[in-house]
Formats: sequence, structure tokens, C-alpha cells
Amino acid sequence: MKVKSYKAGSVGEVELDVTPFGEKVLYRTLKDAVVMHMANQRQGTASTKGRSEVKGTNKKPYKQKHTGRARAGDVKSPIWRGGGTVFGPKPRDYSYHMPTKARRVALRTALAGKIADGELVIADLGEWSEPSARSARKVLGDLDAARRACVVITERNENLYKSFRNFPRVEVRIAAELCAFDVVNGGMIIAEQGALDHLSARVGQAADASNKGGES
Repeated sequence: MKVKSYKAGSVGEVELDVTPFGEKVLYRTLKDAVVMHMANQRQGTASTKGRSEVKGTNKKPYKQKHTGRARAGDVKSPIWRGGGTVFGPKPRDYSYHMPTKARRVALRTALAGKIADGELVIADLGEWSEPSARSARKVLGDLDAARRACVVITERNENLYKSFRNFPRVEVRIAAELCAFDVVNGGMIIAEQGALDHLSARVGQAADASNKGGES
């Protein structure tokens, strides 16, 4: 299948074997992976005080009967101003994990969706001897990806990361750390050939057969 390519400022097309990524997008698995990722990002630090934790006296504010008013036990009651909160949030851990194979399938189907939508670019980003926002802006401009993009590289490159980091909604990920959420939320995927080869070996359909006895 032909997909977009980028090299030396020129946009073209190149053949890509999409067999490892499959053709069908598994929306339910993809949604589960995205929801899991978002849940794992929650800090879970919200906290409120119940009536036993707020400051105040335990004395009855007035006598029980013959006042014409509703009965009241103490000023810490939730129905009083400054009283405790009923069923308020407490610090908790929202994180959970899907099976490794399910996460691998989610990433694969996310990439398949990007390929089907024409939002995958195989890019030769060249050498980055020093950070250069101007060069990064040119790459994004040539690919019309200034709004949102995810740059997937084969290995860590500090200069490339520093070149792209100041652009809003543009993320840089290495292939080994890419997840389904990065792909879905990334807009246009700008990937090096080596990164795609790594992803093909990591989450491709052939990887399922070779990893039946273990995990990737």
C-alpha cells in the first residue's frame, strides 16, 4: 500500500507493507486502551472532609424540643453551612491494566486506522546535530501537520525532542514507548522507517504468533 513519505523537504509516496498491522479496526479494544491510559493519568488526590473531620463543637446548638425548628445534633452536620461533606471524594488510585496482548492489539489497530485514513507519513528526518525549531517548523509546514502531530523516532534524540517540544499539540515518542493513546490523540503520525520496522516487530500480527508463550 502507498503511504505519504517525506525526505529533504519533499512530500511523496512510498510503498509500505501494511500486512503486520491488519486491515480491520477493533474499536472496542481501542477504546478500552484509551480509557485505561486516561484513568492511569489521574492523580486521584481530590479529598473532602466528613462531619467527623471538620472543626466544630459536638454540642447541640439548641434544645431538642419546643423551639419550632428542626432537630439538630451539632453544627458539623452536612446540612449546615461549614459542615461535613456527604459521600465526597477521597484520595484513591484509579489506575488499572489491560492484558499485554490486548494493549498490543490496541496499538496495532490504532496504527491500522491511521494508515486507512492516510494520516501516516514515513519520514527521513535526517541528522539533528543541534536543536532547531526552524527545521521542525519546516517539517510540520511541509506536511501540513502544524495543528497536531506525533513524531515517532527509532531511538532517543535529545536535539530532535528539543526542536519539536515547543509546538503545541506536537509530541515526540520513541517506537518502544508508543501506545494506542499516543496514536489516537496524535493527529498525523510522522514516523521514521526504523520506527515502523520496530513497531511491526513489536505489535504486528506475526508478533502474536511468536509471543504466545510470553509477553512483549
